[in-house]
Amino acid sequence: MCHALLHDPKFLALLLRIDHDLAAQTRADGCPCGGALHRADYPRKPRGCPIEVRRDHSSRLSFCCSVCRRRATSMSVRFLARRVYLALAVVLVSARPGGPTPAAARLGMALGATRRTLARWRVWWCEQFPLTPLWRATCARFMPPLSEVQLPGELITRFAGPAPEALMRLLVWLSPVTVGRGQPVAIKLNEAG
Repeated sequence: MCHALLHDPKFLALLLRIDHDLAAQTRADGCPCGGALHRADYPRKPRGCPIEVRRDHSSRLSFCCSVCRRRATSMSVRFLARRVYLALAVVLVSARPGGPTPAAARLGMALGATRRTLARWRVWWCEQFPLTPLWRATCARFMPPLSEVQLPGELITRFAGPAPEALMRLLVWLSPVTVGRGQPVAIKLNEAG
């Protein structure tokens, strides 16, 4: 898989645009109490992205209700839940064949991830991700079945097409996991521009 995408400002800008589309959808859905949602982003110190685009990725898009003060955080293709590394980095580094190989460790080190961090990511993919409602609701759609111990590598191979398109579709597919519920949902993306 093309690790060069980790340093591609155009691809990272596309992910930011998708996140803004997902945030607009969250805002349009509104708060269950009927109150207006106002921007209240979570600050992030993103790792795994070039310095020149880090400022663009320094917040997780979120909202706060004007009436009940309840938070509404939109799904994200840039971040996996509360991880500080970009989702793209977590997917690509974790997808290295054979688990935590020296090559994966070198790539992780280049991103500032320690061996312990890489091991945590492997545990998440192999043990925790298969328990998410997203995986449980959709894993049967992959034929032949995917090996959970080979996630996310086998998952990447099922999203066909050129690397940027395949990874974008994979990150969109994973986005329900980023808000905790992990429920599969229909996602509307603005494909203009």
